[in-house]
Order: sequence, then structure tokens, then C-alpha cells
Amino acid sequence: MDTTKNLEEIFQSKIDHEIKIEPKDWMPDAYRKTLIRQISQHAHSEIVGMLPEGNWITRTPSLRRKVALLAKIQDEAGHGLYLYSAAETLGITRDQLLDELHTGKAKYSSIFNYPALTWADMGSVGWLVDGAAIMNQVMLCRTSYGPYARAMVRICKEESFHHRQGFEILLTLSQGTEAQKKMCQESINRWWKPALMMFGPPDEQSSNTEMSMKWKIKRETNDELRQRFVDVAAEQVKFLNMTLPDVVWNESTGHYDFGALDWDHFWNVVKGNGPCNKQRLDARIKAHENGAWVREAALAFAEKQKIRQQSQVKTA
Repeated sequence: MDTTKNLEEIFQSKIDHEIKIEPKDWMPDAYRKTLIRQISQHAHSEIVGMLPEGNWITRTPSLRRKVALLAKIQDEAGHGLYLYSAAETLGITRDQLLDELHTGKAKYSSIFNYPALTWADMGSVGWLVDGAAIMNQVMLCRTSYGPYARAMVRICKEESFHHRQGFEILLTLSQGTEAQKKMCQESINRWWKPALMMFGPPDEQSSNTEMSMKWKIKRETNDELRQRFVDVAAEQVKFLNMTLPDVVWNESTGHYDFGALDWDHFWNVVKGNGPCNKQRLDARIKAHENGAWVREAALAFAEKQKIRQQSQVKTA
């Protein structure tokens, strides 16, 4: 018991002194489990998030938009790869991670269970969804676990481009025909509150926040990040000549107030009852099964190369 206590003290001291925890360092089981849950959820969100965007590849309004959208989707796949690799350093395998996603044990961001109905949604996803993600992920560049923090540096740089791409789509629509302006505003209206809920439940309802803050996995609470996002988005939307639903400036607080969020709806979506939960999961399982031959071929090639190298060593 004394040994464990000493290890816990050393572990917390490293965190308090901003020393990164690395894969071979001792860490509490709860810290490891929390990281696996958070990193895997993040990785799954990147992969599942490709689906609503992929549905628009053949329907983009121009070749320029198509190339940009393809590049974005490719980035999201890369983000998933970085994050799955970071999770694997904690002792869980890629197969385990994907199995937990496919069986519904592991979750992904609730935002990706909503349909992308119009081209304007590609703008709203970039501006609001990726904007909310960046607000949450910038702090993760300083998270206490080394592999996760290092993966987030590149991810945040690429997400900033996605955010600008989305805003530029909406800006173009906002300067177009009346029908395009209407489509722009309608899209913003649909994505606004789901984007706010991306930060997670209110702090008083979040069971993980206290320990995540102590371990510096998180640096700011859900409510702090949500308010900052509202304040930024409320200023940016002025450039679009659009509005955000139920957002009003509060002179006394120096922040923008925003309407109540339906947390019962949020939890219902998380539990698998959102508009596109089944569709998203079915698509991921199908893609995984259809890609089995690629993984098998890659493993067979790697094994063949290993045998060839061993043979060359013996001959030499």
C-alpha cells in the first residue's frame, strides 16, 4: 500500500509540475481508463464524422469545393489514425477499440448523429462543429499525457483550416441569392444547439470533470469552454449578416447569454436514439467488413517482408 501511495504522489507531482506522463511511466488505473475512454471517443468521432461529409462529395457546387472537401475528409481519417495510435500506447489494441465502437460500448460525439441536409450544412459543420472542436482541443495540446498532447498539435492546426473552410462556405452563401441566404440561416439554426452540446453536459452533471481537471487531462470545464465558444461565434456571425438562435448580449456579465439546451435530448442521442445513430454505425461496420481483405493483405505482405529480411540476415 505504501508503495502505491508513493507512486501516486510521484505521478501527481509530475502532473503538478507540468511534466508529461509517458507510456512507460506508472499511472493509476483510473487515469489510464479515463484516457482510453476519452481518446477512443475522440478517434471514433473523427472517423464517424467523415460520413455526413462524404455524402456530399458527389454533390459539391464546384470542382474547387470538391477538392477542398476531399482534403478535409482525408484529414479526418488521419486524425483518427493519430488518436488510435495514441490510445494503443495505453495497452489497448486497435481491434479492441473498433470492436467497442461497432458493438456500441464506446461512444462518439453526439453531433455526428444529425443529418447534413443541404450544402450549407458543410459550412455549418466546418464553422460551428469544427469551431467547437477546436475550442475544446486547443487545451488538449497541453494535456498531461504525452502521446495525446503531441497528436493534438497537428490535429488542431488542420482543424483550423476546416473551420475557415466552413466559414467561407457560409460567407459565400450569405452574399448570394435570397434562397441561398435562407439556406445559410436555416442551417445555422439547426446546428447551433447541437454544437453547444458538443462540450458535454453542464459541470454539475459531469462525473468525470473533477478528476480530469486534477490530472490535467482537461484544463477547462465544459461550461467554461461552452461560454467562450458562444462569445466568439456571436461576434463571427455578424460578418455573415446572420443570427444565432436565442443568443443575447448581457451587459452585466460581459458575455452572451444563450438559450436553454435540451439535455434529455442529448442523452437520448448518446444512448443511440438520434436521427442517424443506426445509419452511422451500420456504415462504419460495413466499411470495416468490406476492408477486411485489405488488412489481411497488408499483414501478409508485412510477414513476407519480415521472413525475407530474416533470410537475408542468415545468408549474410
